[in-house]
Amino acid sequence: MRIGLVTKHLLQHHWIADRFVWLFVTGFACIATPIVMQGQQPLQLTIQWDKTTVVSKSTPTLQVVVNPPLRPGQPLSAASYKAVKELGADDVRYVPWFPYPKLAVAELEPPTATKTNWDFSLIDPMTKDFLEATAGHPTVMNFSTSPAWLYKTDKPITYPEDPNTVDWRYTQGTELRDPTDKELSDYYARLVSWYTKGGFTDELGVRHQSGYHYSFPIWEVLNEVEAEHSMTPEAYTKRYDAIVAGIRRVSPGTKFMGMALAAPRDHPEFFEYFLNPANHTPGTPLDYISYHFYASPSPSQTISDWQYTFFDQADGFLSTVRYIDNIRKRLSPRTKTDLDELGVILPTDNTAADKEPPPAAYYNLAGSLYAYLYVALSQLQIDIIGESQLVGYPSQYPSVSMMNWINNQPNPRFWVLKLIKDNFHPGDSLVDTNLGGTGAGDVEAQAFVTTAGRKLLLANKRNHAVDVKLPDAQKANAVTVDESTGDEPARSVKVIDGKIRLEPFAVSVISW
Repeated sequence: MRIGLVTKHLLQHHWIADRFVWLFVTGFACIATPIVMQGQQPLQLTIQWDKTTVVSKSTPTLQVVVNPPLRPGQPLSAASYKAVKELGADDVRYVPWFPYPKLAVAELEPPTATKTNWDFSLIDPMTKDFLEATAGHPTVMNFSTSPAWLYKTDKPITYPEDPNTVDWRYTQGTELRDPTDKELSDYYARLVSWYTKGGFTDELGVRHQSGYHYSFPIWEVLNEVEAEHSMTPEAYTKRYDAIVAGIRRVSPGTKFMGMALAAPRDHPEFFEYFLNPANHTPGTPLDYISYHFYASPSPSQTISDWQYTFFDQADGFLSTVRYIDNIRKRLSPRTKTDLDELGVILPTDNTAADKEPPPAAYYNLAGSLYAYLYVALSQLQIDIIGESQLVGYPSQYPSVSMMNWINNQPNPRFWVLKLIKDNFHPGDSLVDTNLGGTGAGDVEAQAFVTTAGRKLLLANKRNHAVDVKLPDAQKANAVTVDESTGDEPARSVKVIDGKIRLEPFAVSVISW
């Protein structure tokens, strides 16, 4: 009896899930029968279609971070924006960022008494490609890097002449040289005016014409300020107000998003301060807040560990989300939430080891993690659920990429997003859904009543196959992204003997 109880206990813990169970009883080691996970009884699914638990407010989407492979003329750029266009997602986030100053900052040198240094020649082509790929859909724009000369530094900040050369040292200052924040406000007003008003008048009164009249529905103010700028909540809120005021002068219809925190769990003071309207200039809108999550395994772990680490860390993040959302509801309940960087950063990223690709199943595991977060965050009615990021590659967070930079094809992380985006939308009803049976915690399941009918999202969190018994199986159609689909779209799968088989890290949608 003790052996049976120990075996049952061990089977519920992840360190024995892959191959064999080793039991140590009264000092003697014995080897149990190998566990063939596929041989277990199928999980039993119960759906109460008439019992709505919550109505979704959630938009699945992604972020596009500017880097050299996205420059026009690059094969990966063309393939990536083709994928974005065909995805057709709303609220895609666009972020020109600091490691490539010439691709992100429109005024790299301060104005003098006789000249200014505005230059959009490298920025425009990339921005236009993004706006064309997302045409007809609202976007979240975030030129996250402001000119280094706006800040007090011991010496002028230099930057590479080659726009493709990475420079992690560009953002060094923390205190603005102009204590009124007017220079910062005016920089962003002119930048937005360039794209929305056909041009701007510079610091010397000279008019610069662009001819662009794009619409910027949402502007996110700076990025990961507590990490990149060591900013306090008070300093950030003051700069947010100044930037918002500047942009509203030229784009009054734009809504605004604040904070984009890298480590929200560690900075509750940001939410307490920023979300309190009393801490802002009167009339400053608090339309959205944003913050981020990346699962991060330790260097000694392998994919056998990652299948648990990723989801354990995600559960910790979800606790943070609940805590933050209570602050939001208390202080500024009309403010929406965009979790616009969700993903995994492997410890090999941006090291010499990142030239070795992760195991093939990694991108399916990371896709399953996004599906898990999509379900949980939809249950919490988070407004925007953004997967990070479109393009990564060796030296630039390859584990975060949604594109395969070798063959220029979307990888499984992208196809999972597309599977979710094509099937689930704000306004869908999440209904009571339960899985029963041994190993039920290995699969995330959520049924939805959508405008297109009844649907079920399943995500296998484990590196072994799992069978799920389906109700009304004879009427069910299923599509899945798993390791066999590779860098291809979701494939149709058969429902056999009333059940669907989820291969390792599979994400599936079943429709009735």
